[in-house]
Parts: sequence; structure tokens; C-alpha cells
Amino acid sequence: MERSEKRLNERLRVCVATCNRADYSKLAPIMFGIKSHPEIFDLEVVVLGSHLIDDYGNTFRMIKQDEFDIHAKLHTIVRGEDEAAMVESVGLALVKLPDVLQRLAPDILLVHGDRFDALALATAAALMNIRILHLEGGEVSGTIDDSIRHAISKLAHYHAVCTRSAERHLISMCEDHSHIILAGCPSYDKLLSAHQRDDYTDIIKSWLGDDVKEQSYIVALQHPVTTDIQNSIKIYELMLDALISFNKRTLILFPNIDAGSKEMVRVMRRKGIEQHPNFRAVKHVPFDQFIQLVSHAGCMIGNSSCGVREAGAFGTPVINLGTRQTGRETGENVLHVRDADTHNKIYHALELQFGKRYPCSKIYGDGNAVQRILKFMQSIDLSEPLQKKFCFPPVKECISQDIDHILETQSALAVDLGGTNLRVAIVCMKGKVVKKYMQLNPKMFEERIELMLTMCKQAMADAVHLNCRILGVGIGGGIIQHNELIHGSTFCAAELGHIVVSLEGPECMCGSHGCIEAYSSGLALQREAKRLHDEDLLLVEGMSVNNKEQVNAIHLLNAARLGNSKAGSILHTAGTALGLGIVNILHMINPSLVVLSGVLAEHYENPVRQVISQRALLSAQGTKVMVSELEDPALLGAASMVLDYTTRRTY
Repeated sequence: MERSEKRLNERLRVCVATCNRADYSKLAPIMFGIKSHPEIFDLEVVVLGSHLIDDYGNTFRMIKQDEFDIHAKLHTIVRGEDEAAMVESVGLALVKLPDVLQRLAPDILLVHGDRFDALALATAAALMNIRILHLEGGEVSGTIDDSIRHAISKLAHYHAVCTRSAERHLISMCEDHSHIILAGCPSYDKLLSAHQRDDYTDIIKSWLGDDVKEQSYIVALQHPVTTDIQNSIKIYELMLDALISFNKRTLILFPNIDAGSKEMVRVMRRKGIEQHPNFRAVKHVPFDQFIQLVSHAGCMIGNSSCGVREAGAFGTPVINLGTRQTGRETGENVLHVRDADTHNKIYHALELQFGKRYPCSKIYGDGNAVQRILKFMQSIDLSEPLQKKFCFPPVKECISQDIDHILETQSALAVDLGGTNLRVAIVCMKGKVVKKYMQLNPKMFEERIELMLTMCKQAMADAVHLNCRILGVGIGGGIIQHNELIHGSTFCAAELGHIVVSLEGPECMCGSHGCIEAYSSGLALQREAKRLHDEDLLLVEGMSVNNKEQVNAIHLLNAARLGNSKAGSILHTAGTALGLGIVNILHMINPSLVVLSGVLAEHYENPVRQVISQRALLSAQGTKVMVSELEDPALLGAASMVLDYTTRRTY
């Protein structure tokens, strides 16, 4: 409490670490927001990575031009542009970062994205007990970036994500939902308001020449794919060939510093791109000018995330090459070329996309990300324990091996909630019904539930004396897919008895009319039997019902068997109604087999087959229909779900 009260009078020390031109475009809007609230925040800026390399434009200068004080500059890149150099760069950053972080002592470190430099930042901060806010976690893309991004997410304490899908991914990765803010992409805050500058034609001319007009040029930006370097170099060479053949003015940016970039630059120079009259090859374009160039381009091509993210906000057509952005959410403006053996496929994509315009997409933001992130940072309670908590889903407890478990018979309680009777059974692993209980099913819902609980309690008590270990309870009736019971959003999936087969049918117990159950259940047939009996139309020669005996469905079956045409007609109608319901099920889930069970099954078999042959789609007419030979199929089916799930071994 003393610490919390003290914090009220102190500014929140926020360290923003930026590694390259791409992440600065996302971090800069937040930095400006932090700087505009000096009474709340104290901004600390650390610059490292390719920002400080001349070959990549010495882009730290734009941070100075934006009038941010740089508190530390760390030369962390080991040149070589191969896999080993990337690893060595991470190691060098880990050597240099502790002194800086110890000196600055931030309350929160902002880390962006999925670069190897960012992994070093997150690792150092986590080990030094500094809270980490990770931007743009939870997204999916190709190359090693996916693994790095998810690793940073696991080290981070808080997350600011761009899309609802990214938020769901983090939650599925066991991150605490209360530590996630769906903010949107910070760069959208700037580009949505700034891309319609009046001087955009001057920017286009300054980079591409005085004779170049809006939508008459291409922006190209292709990076190596570190998990498939040779193929990415091949795609890069094919892209250059296609651009040369397409013969449009092109602004091409040098690739980033990932492994493979040196080979890509060699390909560019071997083809004379820097001297070609249609090309302008540059190492860096300031972000505010890059926005103008992308938004007014005839097309953007390559594998930069800018193509699948920012370009969509302008409706600029994009050709995404290769696998680097596989899995990214994209708008309709993106045309993917996953792989190519010649430049013809890429050339054809250019023909399709160049000069088009698409609806603007706001998948990644609405222009209000910064204010959400600043508010989120203010809500962080620094008195909370620093140790992360992961929200793991519940898991099945491990059953230890002991002699009592071995001697017990593993069993399940099965419940068959029928229209007439409520049945409960203890069923063992071998499929044998050890003991069965049956009661008439009450009409009221509350009474049904109470009776079911009473019968289950009795069965549990008896199971102890029968040396049966109850592993779970299964209720018959449902849809099983991939060995899992489908519940539905409100747990009423698979109410198959209440499929409506007639608009004007008899009233059902559910309150509706024309349900299968209102025609074909035991209670429905009992109702019809009573009606015939009351009209003296039930009994035929060879039948009798004494005064104490209650008329039920069995009497109707006997009457039909002895030639009662009205009883036979009722059974045929019931079978037809069941058949229509089954046709609906065939059209929805397309099973390969229909198994009818229960006392009425043999009477319904032929009508069901007839309806399927007449009413089902041609592709479903061959579905096999058979009658179960099991004595208690509903009880056994319910028990099998429990026994299969609880004894399943997963490796």
C-alpha cells in the first residue's frame, strides 16, 4: 500500500526500445503520446540493431529529427547477414543490455513485434524483473518470426494486440485475458490521418522523378525468409525479372538485415537494378513519406508486413510473394503468389493488380490505438506481484496406480431420458450392464431432474457394493464428432426428437407442433392408442384389455400386427415422420449408417428406408439403415462416451 501511494506522485518510467525502421513506425506514435503527457510518463529511449548501421540508412537520425532524447545507443549487430550472425547479434545485445536497463530502471519496457533484437530485449528485461508490454503479439505469419513473436509473448507481462484473432491466439496460449488490450496498430493512428497530404505529388516526384504520376509506379519491398533462404532468393530474383519485363517505374527498398539479405543485394546488383532507368533503389524512406508513396502507388509487391497491413488502409493493390506472411489477416486488396518457378506467374499477378483500387480495410486498426495503449499503461498496478500467471485450461487429474484401482471394475453411469421411462444403468468396461434402474418419467422438468439425481445417487451407492468405480456419467442422445460430444452454444444441441416434420402436426410436450417426438415416440403412440380405444377402434379379434390395465403403445403394435388398419396407419405415419427427421439429419451431417434402436425400431425400419429413398438427396439415398441388436443401445452408447474419454491415453 505504501508503494502504491508513493507511485501516485511519481511518473511512470516507460522505456521504448527500437531496433529498426519498421518497428519505429509502430513505436513512434506511442512515443509521441507518452511525450505529450510529461505529468504522467517519463520516456526513456534505447536505440539498437540496424538503426545504427550505415548500409541500412543510419535510421536513428529520424528519431533525433522527431526530437526524442536517446538515452542509450547500443551497437548490437554482428555483420554477416547469415544465421550465425543473427545468433551472435542476440548474444551481443544480451551482453550490453543489462547495464543500460539497470541504469534506466524502467517500470515498463515496450517491445514490438518479432525481430531477433526484440527477443534479446525481452529476455534481458524478464531476467531483470522489468515488466514488459509487448506490441503486436498473437499474430501469425511465416518464417522464424512466428516462433520469436510467441516466445516474446510468453516473456511479456502485458500485451497490446491489433486484431481480435490475435487476442484469441494469446488467450489460447494461456495468457491472462485481463493483461491484454485490443488496441489496434499504432501506425494506423498516423497513416489514417496523414496519407492524404496535399504535397503527395511532390513526394512522389522527389523519389521517382518529375514525370511520374499517381498510381503509375510500383513500390517493391522483399525480405529474406530465414527458414528457407534459397527459395526466398529465388522468388526475389523472379520478382526482379517480372518488374523489369513489366516496364513500370519502381521504387525498390533494400531488404532488412536478416540472414540471406546479402545474397539478395548481390542479385539486385547483378541485374543492374541500381542503374536501371525504371528503378530507384533506396535503403530507407521516412515513414510519413513512405505512407504517401504506398497509398498512391499503382501496386505494392514483395513480402513486407506493410503490404498486408498498412497498404490495406489505402486500398492499394498488393502482390504478396512467398511464405513470409503466411497466416496474416489480409484485406481483399492482397493477391498471394505462394511460389513460382518462372517470372510469368508474378508478371500475370502484376497485370491483374496494377492500377486497381480496393475498398479501404481497417482490419488492423481504427486510428485510436495510442490513446488505448496509454490508458492501459496507466492502469498497470506496479504493486502487483511481478511473477506471470498463466491461465491453463483444466486438465484431467492423473490416476495413480494402486491395487484398489486395479481390483475395481471401471464403470460408467448411463442415463436414458426417454419420453415414457427414465432409465439409469451401471455399465462396465466390457459393455455389460451391471445393474439397471427404471422409473416412469415425470411430466414436469423439475421433477424429472430430481428423479434423475435420486436414481443416480442410488446407483452410485450400489456401485460401491458392486466394486464398480464410476468414472463419469453419460446421458444418451446426442451428436458425436471426432469422439467428442457436441454441446452447442446453450447446451441444447442434438435435440433430434424436436426436429419439426410438419407445420400442422400434433402438439409436442416441448410446446411446439409437428416434432418427431409428437409422432413417433412411445408416448405419442400411447396417446394414439388411447384415442382409438376411447373410440372403440383399437381392439380386434384376439385382443383384450382389462379395466385395470393402462392402454399403451404395445397395444397399438399388437392391434396393427393383428390387422387393425387404423393402428397400422398410425404406425406408418409415425415411421414416415421419423424418416423425414432422419432425412434432415442426413442432409446436415451426412452419416454413413443409421441405426434404429428400441422396441419400435423394427416397426419403423421399412418406412424410414422408404422415405430416405423418396426424399433424400441422391448422394444420401444409399445410406444404410439397420436395427440394433443390442438390448440397451442408448444406455451403452452413453456409457461408451464416458469410458472412452476417461481411459483414453494421449501421448
